[in-house]
Amino acid sequence: MGWYNNLFTQYTNWIAGQGIIESTSILIGEVTVFAISFLLFIIVNRIITSIVLQYLKVLSDKSKTNIDNLLFDNKVPNYFIHIIPVFIWLIFLDDIFVEAVILEFFTVLFLKLYMVYLVIRGINAALVSVNSIYERREKSVKRSIKSYIQVLQIIVMTVGVLVVISIIIQKDISYLITGIGAFAAVLMLVFKDSILGFVGGIQINANDMLRPGDWLSVPSAGADGTVIDISLTTVKIQNWDKTISTIPTYSLVMGSFHNWRGMEESGGRRIKRAVNIDMQSIKFVDKEKLDELKKIKLLKSYIDKKDKELIDYNAKNGDETTTYNGRHQTNIGLFRAYVVAYLRAHKEVNQDMTFLVRQLPSTEKGLPLEVYIFSKRQEWAVYEDIQSDIFDHLFSIIPEFELRIFQNPTGNDFRNLNI
Repeated sequence: MGWYNNLFTQYTNWIAGQGIIESTSILIGEVTVFAISFLLFIIVNRIITSIVLQYLKVLSDKSKTNIDNLLFDNKVPNYFIHIIPVFIWLIFLDDIFVEAVILEFFTVLFLKLYMVYLVIRGINAALVSVNSIYERREKSVKRSIKSYIQVLQIIVMTVGVLVVISIIIQKDISYLITGIGAFAAVLMLVFKDSILGFVGGIQINANDMLRPGDWLSVPSAGADGTVIDISLTTVKIQNWDKTISTIPTYSLVMGSFHNWRGMEESGGRRIKRAVNIDMQSIKFVDKEKLDELKKIKLLKSYIDKKDKELIDYNAKNGDETTTYNGRHQTNIGLFRAYVVAYLRAHKEVNQDMTFLVRQLPSTEKGLPLEVYIFSKRQEWAVYEDIQSDIFDHLFSIIPEFELRIFQNPTGNDFRNLNI
């Protein structure tokens, strides 16, 4: 650097020749050199970053993977490449400043802090890229690593803050790490939600309790919809009315929620609904009505089989001419058999899952005949259509069995009374 010293000496002598004292001329010279070096730093920074980034971009375009594209989208190379000119300028600062100690101190401090900033931003951008790369894989549907990425980001930020403090106070970082135990209680209070969220996130992932895209019902939070994001501290649910519910992650572990994923993966969706039959309309079926019901194709084989069974029984044990000394078919029994046959023939009913048509205990609102089956389709709108079509038919066919559906009297019923 002899040429630089000679040039600097000539410049300061020229300033001194203008009637300025020697110490001031040296200071002016150093400020001038600093300004020139800063301008050169900007120029070199632009040249280095543009050349290196352009070269890396060419390599990225030739690559067959999308990983490098994600790194460029998150500006990971930009942050780390900017460190090179900063480091170069930091090396030559000792030769630039001679008398301007304060200016040198603040310049070195600024450059070191700027380097720490670039490293932190670069690492965080790299972590975001890792999460983006993972989310493009099929297994990301089952496991989300976003909470772990956020924990690593917090650790990076914490270490970065410690490094910044150590640079400012000019102490080794080990002193800060040693004394950080005294602030553990404060840190736990500040990062309480993050710590609880991290623990909750581990439990959710380890037990596979929740995945992005799951249909979740959380009655305590008034949330019912699709999980769109699982982060370190919160879970976002888009409700069916398109509103967004944000729920603390740890509250899902500590409380209760309803995950419909099992239903979606099972191949069916439950239909559980009852028809209340007016018990006063339940009766034995005479031969004339039985012959009429035999015209129903779905019911004919059942009636023939049941007829044979009852004739054989009554011949041995009773009297078929009376209702109280033998067994006879009832309209409610025939209707139940028809419902079973109808649902067995329905193309949208899953025949491999639970299939029940049963009577529930009678109440003051009649005799509930419950249908407990599963549809083949899980989509909400399609499922509702299937369910409605089934009960539209059942409500319409009930009068054919001389049964009535129970319904509380309405004003119209009272108006039709002949008093």
